Amino acid sequence: MFVQVLRACLSEVAGLPAGWLRALADERLAPALHLMHADPAHPWQLEEPARAAAMSRTTFAVRFREAAGVPPLTYLQNWRMSLAARALRQDSTPVAALARSVGYTSESAFSNAFKRTVGMAPRRYREVAGA
Repeated sequence: MFVQVLRACLSEVAGLPAGWLRALADERLAPALHLMHADPAHPWQLEEPARAAAMSRTTFAVRFREAAGVPPLTYLQNWRMSLAARALRQDSTPVAALARSVGYTSESAFSNAFKRTVGMAPRRYREVAGA
C-alpha cells in the first residue's frame, strides 16, 4: 500500500512540496540526483549534473532550486553532511577518513563545513550521539 501511495504522489510532481522527493520525481532532475547520491565524494561542479539533466547550468540550477528548495551544490553539501552524521553515529571511522569519503580533501575543511551545517564539530557530534 505504501508503494502505491508513493507512486501516486510522485505522479503529481506539481503537488509535492519543495524537497528531495519533488526533485526525484522530476524526470529531468532525477538523473542528476542519482549521480550525486551515487558518488558524493566526487568533486562536483554544476556542469556535470546539469549535463546529466540535459540542461544548461542556469536552467538546471533554477529548476533544481524550485524543485528541491535549495541550490544543487547546497543540496549536495547537505547530503554529504547527512551521510557523515550517520557514519559518526554508527561507527568509529576516523574523522579524516570520513571527510575524504564525503568529498573533502582535508579534515579541517570537513570539520568547518560540518559545524556550519550541523551546529557542532564532528568529534563532539560523535560524543553526543554516543558512537
